[in-house]
Amino acid sequence: MSEQVALVTGSSRGIGLGAAKALAGQGFAVALNGPFDDAELRGAADAVRAMGARVAAAPFDVTDLAAHDAALARIEAELGPLTTLVNNAGVGVMQRGDPLEAGEESWDRCLEVNAKAAFFLTQAFARRLLARERDERLFHAVVNVTSSNAVAVAVPRAEYCASKAAAAMVSKTWAVRLGPENIAVYDVQPGLIATEMTAPVIAQYEDRAKDGLTLFPRVGQPEEIGAIIATLASGKMPYTTGQTISADAGMLVPRF
Repeated sequence: MSEQVALVTGSSRGIGLGAAKALAGQGFAVALNGPFDDAELRGAADAVRAMGARVAAAPFDVTDLAAHDAALARIEAELGPLTTLVNNAGVGVMQRGDPLEAGEESWDRCLEVNAKAAFFLTQAFARRLLARERDERLFHAVVNVTSSNAVAVAVPRAEYCASKAAAAMVSKTWAVRLGPENIAVYDVQPGLIATEMTAPVIAQYEDRAKDGLTLFPRVGQPEEIGAIIATLASGKMPYTTGQTISADAGMLVPRF
């Protein structure tokens, strides 16, 4: 049987690295991505390779749309035909604050990385899949990592919220388009996760989680989101597509 092969964007650290490790644990060959061919990306690739997986380091800037096809071709030349795309690469706001003070540069950066890049990398990935014969025994999927802020407003990060709401609609759009092609698309929306991006504020969120902001009184870990991504990408939730997975410990459950 052919092998499942995944590209995970933004996988030098955090949720992306958690996803790469979880996929490797499910028997996937994995391409890890970061914007640069640096020590962090190489170290992440070595960590996943040490699990016994076939691994490729795939440095490219996801916002460089012209680079997408060549990057996918390089990955396939090294690992074989891709079956899975995890759009995880993301950025936060350049500076938290009042939306009245938000700048155009921060807005454009959030939308470009968090929504536009995911849309067009999915397009390039889907075109490759549809242009060839696929092994029907393999599960083909796109998993987008958005955020609870696709739904819940965080006023000091308005442009981030807008970009994640756009990314959530990107997920729905591709689910509808690719369903007839037997390609599943999912939207994983993490809540309070301890990563490098959240490090400056995670301590206060840990306190708020203990005080009841989340139903489980703790913040989540990257490997937990990685496990969710690997479950979806492995086809272990059959006959599903277009779903939003709220990986937020019940934070957004309506309560009185």
